[in-house]
Amino acid sequence: MSGRDVEAAQGIGECELAMTRWFGAPRPQVFKAWSEAALFRQWWAPEGFGITLLECDLDMRTGGSYRLVFAFGETQTMAFHGTYPDVVPDTRIVWTNAEDPDGAITTVTFADQDGGTLVKFHERYPSREARDEALVGSAAALPRQLDQLAQLLEI
Repeated sequence: MSGRDVEAAQGIGECELAMTRWFGAPRPQVFKAWSEAALFRQWWAPEGFGITLLECDLDMRTGGSYRLVFAFGETQTMAFHGTYPDVVPDTRIVWTNAEDPDGAITTVTFADQDGGTLVKFHERYPSREARDEALVGSAAALPRQLDQLAQLLEI
């Protein structure tokens, strides 16, 4: 089972970015890697970016919430948190990024394709400036994160 890029993370419209990736694993298995904290923490922190995921609390259900705490270097930490306004098991996850007024609303969808799973990652930002910042920040790490997810799904 492997992952392959269908398209790179790119800006679309004024305030959005998107990336699509295919994984050679069944949709329930891919969804589980996104929704269960023990699996999520194995791939979400991108290797080579100097980031470690210290805490990972996911209450993955419609109306639930999440909290992630990352370490940067020796002493700096940063927490990310938000809610899940919409979760449809094996199909869709929508989350907010509440720690920042310029935070995105993220939608990840999962669809059966070619014996595997097509994952579509879409973020909508409140401004073009916030989206442009993400394209050189968090979105720049997304391909590495999805590579790590592909490796996890091969196990």
